[in-house]
Amino acid sequence: MKTKLNFKAVQLAGLSLLFGFTTVAQEKPGNPELATSDAELLSLAELDQGDYRYTVEDYFANPKAFTFRFSPDGKYLSYRESDENGKQHIFVKNIATGETQMAIEEKEELVRGYGWLNNSRLYYSMDQGGDENYHIYAVDLDGSNLKDLTPFDGVRAQFTELLREDKEHIIVSMNKNNPQVFEPYLVNLNTGESNQLYTNDDPQNPIFGYSFDKDGNLKGFTRIRDGVEQDLYYEDGNGGYKILKQLNWKDNFVILDFNYATPNPDDAYVLSNLDSDKAEIVLYDLKEDKSLETVFVNDMYDVQSMGLSRTRNYEIDYFSYEGEKSIVVPISEPYKKLAAKMKSELPGKQFRVLDETEDENLFMVYVDSDRLYGVYYAYDVAKNELKELYNTMPQLKEEDMSEMRPITFTSRDGITLHGYITLPKAALAGEKVPVIVNPHGGPQGIRDSWGFNPEAQLFASRGYATLQVNFRISGGYGREFLESGFKQIGRKAMDDVEDGLQYVVDQGWVDGDKAAIYGGSHGGYAVLRGLTKTPDLYACGVDYVGVSNLFTFMKTIPPYWKPYLKIIKEIWYDEDNPEEKAIMEEVSPVYQMDKINKPLFVVQGANDPRVNIDESDQIVSGLREKGYDVPYMVKYDEGHGFGKEENRLELYKAMMGFYAKHLGKQEIAVPLRD
Repeated sequence: MKTKLNFKAVQLAGLSLLFGFTTVAQEKPGNPELATSDAELLSLAELDQGDYRYTVEDYFANPKAFTFRFSPDGKYLSYRESDENGKQHIFVKNIATGETQMAIEEKEELVRGYGWLNNSRLYYSMDQGGDENYHIYAVDLDGSNLKDLTPFDGVRAQFTELLREDKEHIIVSMNKNNPQVFEPYLVNLNTGESNQLYTNDDPQNPIFGYSFDKDGNLKGFTRIRDGVEQDLYYEDGNGGYKILKQLNWKDNFVILDFNYATPNPDDAYVLSNLDSDKAEIVLYDLKEDKSLETVFVNDMYDVQSMGLSRTRNYEIDYFSYEGEKSIVVPISEPYKKLAAKMKSELPGKQFRVLDETEDENLFMVYVDSDRLYGVYYAYDVAKNELKELYNTMPQLKEEDMSEMRPITFTSRDGITLHGYITLPKAALAGEKVPVIVNPHGGPQGIRDSWGFNPEAQLFASRGYATLQVNFRISGGYGREFLESGFKQIGRKAMDDVEDGLQYVVDQGWVDGDKAAIYGGSHGGYAVLRGLTKTPDLYACGVDYVGVSNLFTFMKTIPPYWKPYLKIIKEIWYDEDNPEEKAIMEEVSPVYQMDKINKPLFVVQGANDPRVNIDESDQIVSGLREKGYDVPYMVKYDEGHGFGKEENRLELYKAMMGFYAKHLGKQEIAVPLRD
């Protein structure tokens, strides 16, 4: 059994990832007349000419097979397999006989995720056209007995708990009764019958997180109060719940899992930053409201997660955190053996255990690095044997890929910042290459990470470096760093990105006169903000589902985020505050379009439930009215980012043509270097 991160700082401080509409219009959303024609976009893509070793398809076509999982009893292996039309079906293989059959067929709508419910049944989630109103389905291994477990239109269902002690039910959260709040339901995997477990009856002060034990008993929950405070409730021993702690929304005190190794049912592992800047894991007596022991802490980074063994009396298996790379700290003997095996057989790689069989003798391990897309391994604990199952992208040879190098520098106001630079071969040979500055999404609570980045590798194959800065407000670096970016979106957060660019220019790696800026979601906003804040710094920009107007953006949050509007305003800006309203106008690119003087390419999913298509329409129509040629790719079967293979390939081909046009042909023939 794995304890997954339930980090409230990411849930709340990452609200921008969930903004948007919840309804898909019957007609084409936005203004279809603004969209650039397929023929024009194809002409743009054709500008990416060169004798390149790898194509866009090599990086962005669906892997032939991926998402491997063991059945709980270890008798079956499930995986997704792509067909010639880009569809990604789920197959199940009998490990003993080798017999394989399709369990889930992907048709027009994308299967967004899947997993095992028990030894005979799988689940998968699916929405409509990227609207993110997910339904959860259950199906037998041979594809029969298909059941929509959440058959409610306009309702978002979220898989909450897999009950290991109950093979017939799961817990699902839905906003079925009120679109503003989610409530937990016990759902039968075969019949779909659901029973509501608790009522979230106060939309003005909603419950946003429920804590269940392994038997499905609701032990506690957290309720927002007055928009910015939070009350943690815990069972009172009489069938009800009482307030355990009253905290500010910025405080973290999240129950990760209960300590079933002790006879005290109220002992739990808690992720907390109440007594430290960095999130740490504490063993806590919830009934007595008392800390028992700090179990794990890192001085530089927030702890992310931990794992517990169900078969070994819930002993701790590992802790994890993310520094320059992803770090797993093994605690139990099985994990120490696995870590040692990894170090000896696959040095320089990072790994994570995706799942394990119920007897915990067989682990599904995913291995990657900055140059390795990813390989699935089966680890036999008893035999201490690591066996390769599948290389997801065998056509991408490690020796041809580019290094992603961690960097550390100081901002103009003295803050230590971290990030990554991916350098093409030409840069290693001493050439100053063009650079694509790539701010991450979120922005709050999100960060860039070390590992294989297909975008950065594609850019490197064309001779471009990629810069990624974990600017203030990024997650993982502690509470102070996160909060230092509040009210600084589009301001000091952008300064940090600019300082990162200056740093890599000063190192002699890149040509500062040939810097592009590209990003998605908040990163798309950062593109528009960068082209208006420092119009002469970048040669061009690519805005992918980005915000252009903070005022309209704030007004289009979905119903289930309206109770958090005060928190959103504390992170971003408050229009009702005259001083902050002026800042919103300053940092909203749509009000600063006169400053844009460099080429811009805009990309949007028409059904985007997080960043409404109107955000892109505003900037495109405004610039075109001023005589600018703005290529605008709109996909009417996509949402917040392109999930369909054919759309994804068109996007990156057009993007590379745009860079070729505005950064110039940069492929430099040099010998490969290690």
